[in-house]
Amino acid sequence: FYSTESGRDPCATARQGRAIGQVTKHPDFLSSMNSAEWTEAFRAATVDVAQMDVGTVSYEESARRLRTLLKTKLLLHTDLRDSPERFFLAHRILATYATKLGPGFWIRFTVHYNLCVGTVLALGTEEQIASLSDMQEHGLLGCFGLTERLAGVSSGLVVNAVADWDEETDGFTINTLDVGAAKNWISQGLVADKAVVVAELRVKGVSHGPHAFFMDFRRDGEVVPGIMLGDMGKKTVGNDLDNAWIMFNNVKVPKSTLLNRYADIRNGKYVAADSSRPVFHMIGQRLFTGRVAVAQAALEFRRTLYATTKEYTDKRQCWTPTGSRPLSSVPQVRALFEENAKNQHLCDRFVAKCESELCRCLRENTLPSVALTDAIAVAKVKAVEDSIKFVHLLQNEVGSFALMKGTGFEQRDFLTCCKFAEGDTRVLMQKMARDRVKAFQKTRAKAKAECTEETALCSELVEAMRQSSSGPEAAWDIQHEKVYRLAGVIIDRTVTSFLSPQSKL
Repeated sequence: FYSTESGRDPCATARQGRAIGQVTKHPDFLSSMNSAEWTEAFRAATVDVAQMDVGTVSYEESARRLRTLLKTKLLLHTDLRDSPERFFLAHRILATYATKLGPGFWIRFTVHYNLCVGTVLALGTEEQIASLSDMQEHGLLGCFGLTERLAGVSSGLVVNAVADWDEETDGFTINTLDVGAAKNWISQGLVADKAVVVAELRVKGVSHGPHAFFMDFRRDGEVVPGIMLGDMGKKTVGNDLDNAWIMFNNVKVPKSTLLNRYADIRNGKYVAADSSRPVFHMIGQRLFTGRVAVAQAALEFRRTLYATTKEYTDKRQCWTPTGSRPLSSVPQVRALFEENAKNQHLCDRFVAKCESELCRCLRENTLPSVALTDAIAVAKVKAVEDSIKFVHLLQNEVGSFALMKGTGFEQRDFLTCCKFAEGDTRVLMQKMARDRVKAFQKTRAKAKAECTEETALCSELVEAMRQSSSGPEAAWDIQHEKVYRLAGVIIDRTVTSFLSPQSKL
C-alpha cells in the first residue's frame, strides 16, 4: 500500500533509511564496499524512485527524491573523479527503471552529477571542489546552463550569453542580451539551487570565449534577483522532470563563481593558467562521460524491455493446427531475440571498453586520446541507434502487447532523448565523415591504394565537392546519404578494431 499524501511505499522508505544509516553512521563502510554490496545499497536507496508513478508525480516531488538520494552519500560528488566506476554503475542502475519511469529521473540525476558537479570537478579549484561536500550535505540540486535558443553544443559550443568583468564590484555581470541567448531546455532549471552557467567571458569588451560560472541559483528558496525563468511546456514523456528557459538580466556574481583552475582574472586582466588545456576543451569533457552514460542507458533500457517482453512471449500461446505454441517460438520472433542478443553483447563489450579507458583518464586527470574520443562518439551513436532499431523491430512483432500501458513500450521515447543528448546522432555522424574525408585528402594517394569501401566513399565525396559548381558545402549536403553511409562504415570499422586484442585506446 502507499501513502496517498506522499506516494511513497513505507517499506521502501524503511529500506532507504537503513541504507542511509549505514553510510552516515559508518563513513568507512562506503569505501570498503565491493561492487555487489554497493549495488545492493544503491538499489535499496532508490526503491522509492523506482516506484514513482510518473503519470501523477510532480517535478517538485521527483526533485525531492533526488535530494534524499544525494544525502545518502552513496554516490559522492567527487566519485566521478575518485571512483568513476560507481558513477557509471549508478547511471546504469537508474536506467533499468526507465521502462517504467521514462527519461525524467535519469536525466535529472545525470544533469546534477555529470553536467553540473562534473564541470566543477573538471574546471574548479580545490576550494571550489570542496564546496561540493556542503552542497551534498544539504541536498542542494544543480543545473547546467549551456544550450541556448540559437546556440549550444550543435553549434560548436558557441554561446551568446555574456559575463562581463566589473572592476568596481570585483565580479561579473551576466546577461542574456536577447531571446536567442536565453538558456533553453535546462533540465532541473525550475528547482535548482545551484547552476553552472556557460557564458562568453569579456574583459574590457574583449572576448575570451566560453567560460563556466558556478553560482547560486536560489537563496533561501527564492530565485536570485535578475534571473527570469519559465517552463518549456508539457512533453510526450518525462513530465516528472522540469525543463526551463532561463534569462539573465544584470545578474551580479562574485569573482569566486568563475571556475578558474585553467583561467582567471588577475589585476583586472585575463590570464590563462594552462595554455595546453583551453577552457573550451575542458567544458567539453563532460560530453565524454555523458556519452558513455547515455550509451549505457540506451542499452539498459533495451535489455530490460527485451527481458520483460521475452517473459510475455514465453507465456503467450499461439494457435496452430496441431496445438498451441509460445509466441517466442514463432520463427521471426525467435530470430529477432537471437539477433538482438548478439548485437547487445557486441555493444556491451564495446561501450564497456570505452568506460574502462575513460575511467583511467578520469582518475589520472588526463585528456582522452583522439582515438578514445572518437570511440566514445561511436559508442554513443551505435548503442543508441541499434537500441532504437531493435526496440522498433520488437514492437512490431508482439502485437497488442506493445500497445499496453505498463509494458515499457510507452516509454520508448527514452531512446529519443538518448538520440539527441550529449551530441545529436546526426551531428556526430557528420563530424565522423568530415574528419575522415579531411584525413583522406591529406594522404589521398596512399588511401586510394587501400581500395576499401571507406576510401571509395571518401573519394566519391571529394570528387563530388571538387566538381560542384555550387561549392563544396552544397555538394556535401546533396551527398548527405553517402555522408551517413560513410559514417556507418567508420562506426563498424571502429568497433571491430577497438575490440581486437591488439587495440589501444
